[in-house]
Amino acid sequence: MTEQSSSTSEIPLIVEMRGIVKRFPGVLANDHVDFKLLHGEIHGLLGENGAGKSTLMNVLAGLYRQEVGTIFVNGVPKVFSSPRDAIKAGIGMVHQHFMLVPSQTVTENILLGLDEPRFFLRLPEYDSKIAELGERFGLKVDPRAKIWQLSVGEQQRVEILKMLYRGVDVLIMDEPTAVLAPQEIEGLFVTLRAMIAQGKSVIFISHKLQEVSAIADRVSVLRRGVCTASGVASKGVSRQELARLMVGREVVFSIDKKPSNPQGVVLEVDDIYAENDKGLPALRGVSLNVRAGEIVGVAGVAGNGQSEISQVIAGMRQCKQGQVLLNGDKVSNRTTLFGIQHGMAYVPEDRTHVGSAPNLSITDNVIMKNYRKSPISKNGLLDMKAATRLANELKTAYDIIVPSVSTPVRLLSGGNLQRVILAREISGLPAFMVAVQPTRGLDVGAIEGVQRLLLAQREAGAAVLLISEELEELLSLSDRIYVIYEGKIMGEVKVGGENADEMLVDVIGQMMTGTPLEQIQKEGAVA
Repeated sequence: MTEQSSSTSEIPLIVEMRGIVKRFPGVLANDHVDFKLLHGEIHGLLGENGAGKSTLMNVLAGLYRQEVGTIFVNGVPKVFSSPRDAIKAGIGMVHQHFMLVPSQTVTENILLGLDEPRFFLRLPEYDSKIAELGERFGLKVDPRAKIWQLSVGEQQRVEILKMLYRGVDVLIMDEPTAVLAPQEIEGLFVTLRAMIAQGKSVIFISHKLQEVSAIADRVSVLRRGVCTASGVASKGVSRQELARLMVGREVVFSIDKKPSNPQGVVLEVDDIYAENDKGLPALRGVSLNVRAGEIVGVAGVAGNGQSEISQVIAGMRQCKQGQVLLNGDKVSNRTTLFGIQHGMAYVPEDRTHVGSAPNLSITDNVIMKNYRKSPISKNGLLDMKAATRLANELKTAYDIIVPSVSTPVRLLSGGNLQRVILAREISGLPAFMVAVQPTRGLDVGAIEGVQRLLLAQREAGAAVLLISEELEELLSLSDRIYVIYEGKIMGEVKVGGENADEMLVDVIGQMMTGTPLEQIQKEGAVA
């Protein structure tokens, strides 16, 4: 797909990147990439994880230095040795993981690193300036509030204000919606449009097709470090075409989900309390259940207790109070082996360090749960011929693209590694599966395959608990959804039937930001 020029030829270029090459040891992250940003536009930069999007923008923001290629700003060639150089040229970046000091105020964070004020801080004066700047761009936040007191969405506004206060004309947003609830995403879009109206330009990095289509004027696509589409009008290209440009093949978006026919309760989580890794309360009285033949989703903004729920269920975290029952047997505060023996499968959030042994082969990884059993084990000894035969069968059945089952799993792509983990967990015919962020970081093609495997488990009669930060995924796969906020369940909603998608998203979004379902119902937001 070629760059469009007819409708944009009269709009001045503000940034041009020509032939950018950036290498890391063993990886060509950007392979002679061209990129053009026009004045007053939102330019979507699409690509699967690892495609080179963030690397390219880190070069533009002065964090990395390219080996080959030139950056032009308003037609003038520039060399950036640091983010400070890029900011001086009018280019600033808001990173996916915020760079704020929690114990300081909004104003103090925004002034941090600036030459002015030098000796006398005069905080009230700067509080007023920042409040005016926030009002101008629709970024309402209390300048005197400490960062730790702010929601994730408000912290993102602070990061944007930091760049605007420094006078940038180009704002790079790296996966800005990953940590936001639906209402916060809409608020961010309003802010970005207000910035464009006042002459700024925005680069919006994402792998979410629907968001880029909704907000971007033009789109560029990267695949494995190469630009497969440059500056195409987002309104003139379909979601299917963008997906094909991202992954190199056709992708099916509509997943056929048969009507659910749930049976008895398989998993019962009863009033559990647990702490996080810092010893602070992470779960506060969480109760939920999953029945045979259904997928139950857990929705929430990242860091609200989702990981701790899965770890308590899997026996990887102590439960301070309450209990978890699997088919009537208590599995909380037991070993992970106890859960496995009682029919539990676990697809962890961290597929590299928790879900697999990176230096071991595919064969070793797929037999980890059944190496004690026949036919893998004979008279207490491993039968490697039987193990290799099983691994080859799973390689074919789960479409694991690899030359040999003796390949170490650390050499696999994210999608192939996830298929290895799913093959191991599903081949044991589990009664219950907990899957945490099972499609995170995968391209749209790999996502499609993983989602079909989860639905197949549901149709086979297994109970599936799906923990995901992708609301669209939860709505398409789940039969019911619980919403968690700060370690508490805000409510439970059914998916499908008479529930209108738009209303359901609104209700879930309100719960994700701390409003209990009972309060929403009282206020008449849902029948």
